[in-house]
Amino acid sequence: MKGRQIILDHIGDQEAAALMIDGQLEDILIDSDAPRPGAIYRAIAQRPMKGQGGLFLDTPDGTAYLRQIKGIAPGQALLVQVTGYAEPGKAIPVTARLLFKSRYAIVTPEAPGVNLSRRIHDEEERIRILAAAGTELAEASAHGIILRSACEGADEDDIAEDVDAMLELADKVLADAEGPAETLTEGDGPHLLAWRDWSEPAEVETEVGGFARLGVLDALEALKTTRVPLSGGAFLFVEPTHALIAVDVNTGADTSLAAGIKANIAAARELPRQLRLRGLGGQIIIDLAPMPKKDRRTFESVLRAAFKHDTEETVLAGWTPLGNYELQRKRGRLPLVPQLREAGL
Repeated sequence: MKGRQIILDHIGDQEAAALMIDGQLEDILIDSDAPRPGAIYRAIAQRPMKGQGGLFLDTPDGTAYLRQIKGIAPGQALLVQVTGYAEPGKAIPVTARLLFKSRYAIVTPEAPGVNLSRRIHDEEERIRILAAAGTELAEASAHGIILRSACEGADEDDIAEDVDAMLELADKVLADAEGPAETLTEGDGPHLLAWRDWSEPAEVETEVGGFARLGVLDALEALKTTRVPLSGGAFLFVEPTHALIAVDVNTGADTSLAAGIKANIAAARELPRQLRLRGLGGQIIIDLAPMPKKDRRTFESVLRAAFKHDTEETVLAGWTPLGNYELQRKRGRLPLVPQLREAGL
């Protein structure tokens, strides 16, 4: 099926949302019992861990870890926000820099100023959006506001309502900083995240059974295998280990002189989608198909372009002495396959 589709459904008992583009699964969000990224706690500081450059905190969902913090006394209450999912046996990663994010606006507490997405180039549209957001009121606030690219073409009342709601939520949370450990916001579930972040025009399917009817379950079944077909008969393997994610690129039956660079370029273009769908992050090592060193710059350019609009922060670290390529990707999601297994798929 051509075009963009957003399918809202469930996998087992968990809420889920899928983004399909021209019949191909581009993104999948599945809820879990773990604390959601974006949740905000009033946490209580434990004793600092000397030599680790951080601090453990007590929260209603267990121990959290805050990096690079000074001047916090044991027993002190502070507001923190979940930044990702905890690895097994580790503390919940949190930050003291809170963000209140919605479809049209991001509120940044105690960082005043109004900024508009650089993706919106039309000057008249920029003026319209700033007026809709009530910039005079926003500039008088102690909080900063980032107006997202979804504002382009959006109804002015919707933009104003979104900005007001996020400013009100920020004020409410910041005023509740004292007291015992408590969950102040739960974080957004998959259906709300789909509305918030998949903002380009799309057909929205909400009827029960949409995943089975529209091919989402078939696409998820294909993700259970580590082998990923590429164009021209090439393929790659994406294999998680305890220490890292190993990616192996193969040329397949192509024996031409350009087989290596063709397979590597195809892998570079496909890799962000595979990591996103599979919920994989951390250290990633790519064992590329053989190619001349002169082609490395071409591969790097394609890889950089492929990750430019990825949903998670990714650092392209570069080449190892053995000719592999290293990346570091934020663990913003839980791995997909264990989630499917828990749901009985």
